[in-house]
Amino acid sequence: MSTNLNILTVDLEEWFVVEVLSDRYRFDEWTELPSTVIKNCHRLLELFRRKEVRATWFVLGWIADYYPDLIREIASYGHEIGCHSYRHIRVDSLSPEQFREDTKQAMEAITRATSVRPVGYRAPSWSISSKTPWAFEILAELGFSYDSSIFPIKHDLYGMPKGPRKMFKMTFENGRSLYEIPSSTWRIMGHNIPVSGGGYLRHSPYWYIRMMIKRLNKNDLPVMIYMHPWEIDPDLPRVEGLTTMQKFRTYGSTPLFKYKLERLLDDFTFICAADYISVKTKRKIGFERAD
Repeated sequence: MSTNLNILTVDLEEWFVVEVLSDRYRFDEWTELPSTVIKNCHRLLELFRRKEVRATWFVLGWIADYYPDLIREIASYGHEIGCHSYRHIRVDSLSPEQFREDTKQAMEAITRATSVRPVGYRAPSWSISSKTPWAFEILAELGFSYDSSIFPIKHDLYGMPKGPRKMFKMTFENGRSLYEIPSSTWRIMGHNIPVSGGGYLRHSPYWYIRMMIKRLNKNDLPVMIYMHPWEIDPDLPRVEGLTTMQKFRTYGSTPLFKYKLERLLDDFTFICAADYISVKTKRKIGFERAD
């Protein structure tokens, strides 16, 4: 196993909140849809237990409210619990005040479930970009220690192509600060290409992923794996009317993903996001116990 430190993260959400289905189901219909989140989280928990690895789980606030026992169970295994918004609404479609209220609602739901206040945030669909710089300061004001919402690529749904590729610290006029851990990319011919999460990880052959992680680690860059519980489920509910590309993005390679993930956890060293920041900055970024 490689000794370079990499970061393991899970965006804890249901299969029906993905961006490609965002206009299919109203929020008030969510409780009526078939749920897969508990069984798939248990699959991931068992895998992480066998591989003796801790991950950061960026939890949707609605999940914390609806399945609090699941979030408590995840936390009981020593995993970090972060925040992934409440309703999975893109940040770039919200006003600053709407973003603040959605994030506060999510934080409160997660804290009720675990008695731990999250210190890390990840935006739905990587939707913090150069158009929403105010979001970082709001996160710092709400007490977050770090964010992981920048994806420095050009994509049809998201991305900050000129964003930084390395972890960095933002300091604001009010004296607050916030670390940023961007999603992993490899730079080639003046462009950043995605490496290690979601569909990019599911669809790429393992030899390619392994090679890219080794290259990034050789350049002293961590690889941040991100996944969703539904991505290890070969029997996801099928949605009618999707285009070929939408079907590929949603269902493609899910039967193989768990095996690819097992190999990654054998070949590389992974820790949670807060622990990575603590190691690199010599500053303790812990999970904050609520009063």
